[in-house]
Amino acid sequence: MNKIGHKIKNLRLTKGLTQEELGERTDLSKGYISQLENDLSSPSLETFLDILEVLGCSPKDFFDEKQAVQKVVYQAVDQTDYTDEDMGYHVQWLVPESNEKDMEPIRLVLEKRGAFKSFEPSLSETFAYVLKGCIKVRLGHRCYTANQGEAIYFSASESHQIMNDFDGASELILVATESYL
Repeated sequence: MNKIGHKIKNLRLTKGLTQEELGERTDLSKGYISQLENDLSSPSLETFLDILEVLGCSPKDFFDEKQAVQKVVYQAVDQTDYTDEDMGYHVQWLVPESNEKDMEPIRLVLEKRGAFKSFEPSLSETFAYVLKGCIKVRLGHRCYTANQGEAIYFSASESHQIMNDFDGASELILVATESYL
């Protein structure tokens, strides 16, 4: 039964919880959670099961010796698509459930005169690399242009929108971080 603390810590970090948050959800102190994670204390069975419930892990999965291997390579079959013909864009989510992760990478194709939806200000950051064509980024009251082979990067602290600024289709890879609002 060694490394229980290490497994609890990994599960907590995977869920994006601090020791304090895990403690609050299990009625335990941050200090006690720290002791558990450093294998300086052993939880009662009831406490252990409460922790696993908050962390969304069954006892069977917790003690399963097969290490869960994170998925690293995503294939075309993993991707999902959406087309908005009225706005003139096609978006392809490159990583499933990326909206639950810190970054959301997409491939975006803007048809002639197409525009991606407008976004309200947030704490997220956005990066894009123009694969083909030319795009215009409206950030607040200012506009910026990026051509094929150029990149954009901005904090989304103002309303913003990406539009096609090319006489044909434009294509880009776009990665936005989670906004945490």
